[in-house]
Amino acid sequence: MRIFSIIAQLVATGLIIFNATHVSLNAPFKNQSLVALITIMASAIVIVLLQILRLSKRIEKEHEKS
Repeated sequence: MRIFSIIAQLVATGLIIFNATHVSLNAPFKNQSLVALITIMASAIVIVLLQILRLSKRIEKEHEKS
């Protein structure tokens, strides 16, 4: 599970970087720039969700110890 989380975060980070190069500063909400912005937001959400999953697993593990 941990390896999957790390790989998914790396892929999401790569997508953010890749799509950041496709955003046009002159017209950020048109055509290809809009798709890039949506993908950046989706990748950021994936990173946040994976961090929440990792934190919940850590809490679960600590709770089992007690």
